Amino acid sequence: MASSTTELIKEKLDIIVFLRGYLNLRPAGKNWKALCPFHREKTPSFMISPERQSWHCFGCGAGGDIFGFLMRYENLEFGEALRILAERAGVELRRLSPNEYKYTGLLFDLNNVAKEFFRNALENCEPAKKYLAERKLKPETIEEFELGFAPNEPEALVRHLLNSGCAPDDVIRAGLILKNDRGLLYDRFRGRIIFPIHGHFGKVVGFAGRILPQFDTGELGKYVNSPETPIFNKSRTLYGLWKSRNFIRDAKAVFLVEGQMDFLMSWQAGVKNVVASSGTALTDDHLKALRRLTDEIYLSFDADEAGAAAAERAIDLAEASDFGVKVVSFSKFKDPAEAAEVGAGELTTAMASAVEAPIFYFDRYLPRVAGSDFHERKALKNLRLVLAKIKNISSPVARSFWINELGKRAGISEKILIEEAEKLQPVSDRTRAVEEESKAPARILTRRELVGERLLQAAAADGNYGMIDDCVDYLPTNIREALVILKSGAKSSPNPQIDEFLDLIILGSTKLGGSEVENLKGELIKEHIKERKQELTLAVKKAEEAHDENGLEAALNELRNLTSTVSES
Repeated sequence: MASSTTELIKEKLDIIVFLRGYLNLRPAGKNWKALCPFHREKTPSFMISPERQSWHCFGCGAGGDIFGFLMRYENLEFGEALRILAERAGVELRRLSPNEYKYTGLLFDLNNVAKEFFRNALENCEPAKKYLAERKLKPETIEEFELGFAPNEPEALVRHLLNSGCAPDDVIRAGLILKNDRGLLYDRFRGRIIFPIHGHFGKVVGFAGRILPQFDTGELGKYVNSPETPIFNKSRTLYGLWKSRNFIRDAKAVFLVEGQMDFLMSWQAGVKNVVASSGTALTDDHLKALRRLTDEIYLSFDADEAGAAAAERAIDLAEASDFGVKVVSFSKFKDPAEAAEVGAGELTTAMASAVEAPIFYFDRYLPRVAGSDFHERKALKNLRLVLAKIKNISSPVARSFWINELGKRAGISEKILIEEAEKLQPVSDRTRAVEEESKAPARILTRRELVGERLLQAAAADGNYGMIDDCVDYLPTNIREALVILKSGAKSSPNPQIDEFLDLIILGSTKLGGSEVENLKGELIKEHIKERKQELTLAVKKAEEAHDENGLEAALNELRNLTSTVSES
């Protein structure tokens, strides 16, 4: 019987069935294998064990259970992954674990109650419906994305939630209401069109509110967003991704826009491979979520200086993460929403005319033709800025290409540009972090550990752990511990390090012939003797320094015996 909620969920969900929804699995003996989704590889090194309900990648070192996979793949916190898998398994968190339910489940429920309140309020507010109609949003789009309205009253949602039996502390924790200095509760969202923000699996995790023009006195911000909560992290959540993920995967590209209206109008115009950042700039976590789906981004920001600056930050971050980036510009419109209001053709035409990011920088900073006076400080500063942008590109091939193109644009030889680039600051910390993240962490093992692992893997593949009984004394400690567990019929260990090692053994199990096993045993004994001789030589030195006659004699006697053993063999 399961001892915890997570164990019950893992009992009910088969990891092979679950991972088939993400990966192309192929049988590999008792296990299954696939190309690892967490680093680039051509030969499958991602192994899944149905027996242990776990996975491990021998290329990048990542591993874990069904929770670990979902959290890493979908960029989720544990609470969100718990909620998703519990629903998939048919496990009700409220009954099984009040604390876990309080932590995440209750917040999802409160957001759902608030969402329905806002939707009903929109149905009864003609000015709000008129505003959305003027913005050319169709009723079916409003319905599909569950838009609502927050009445322009201080306690409308407060009364509704409290009358529904919700506790004040819980709704404050959900970010739906605020408390003033006198302890009075009031609504966070008032007089605003409400855009529910759905998590990547479709649950409402927060809200964005756009003030209706008639209530805009200039004293309040145009947009108000939910605060960070245990289920909402704006730096991890992309608006609309729960709807557009499959379209992004099919198109092999994503159209990234700034706000909810840009997203909705683009979607309505037929551009379905679209997402929007939710009240924040593009982040590493956003890019990790998109990396699972595509490596090409079409970027669009407002056609003003602030929008251009935001676009630059997004370009630099995406290119350092090895995305290909194209910039979508609108000559006659402020943003994608305005273009889509005129017609779907305006949006698709602009996307078809998108330019690669370096061209965007050329046009922005180097508008003049070859022969410009780059010896002048301002012109030289702009040239160096563009060089730094190109230097930030992850791919060496792409960097070389764009330096060559820059040379043509500026009328300067590629050799001179490379010399100038070398004087600029080195690759950014962000780029180095991405490069380091892509490298497989090395497992530094001794020869004895490597041979011991292969022997235990051979025994696991054969299902006969007795075949290595005659060399147990020569196995490293961790391998002996794992052998004891496997011989007992257990599949896991309460020690996380041993448990992880069991994954390596079971997922890497390979059958060997009898002669190969015997050769490995011989190698194991030799390596054991070699290591022990090194230890004894050091013990002799220390005993001499400490004038420890007994210790010196014991170490010398064992060392002579080992030497004679090696000579006889």
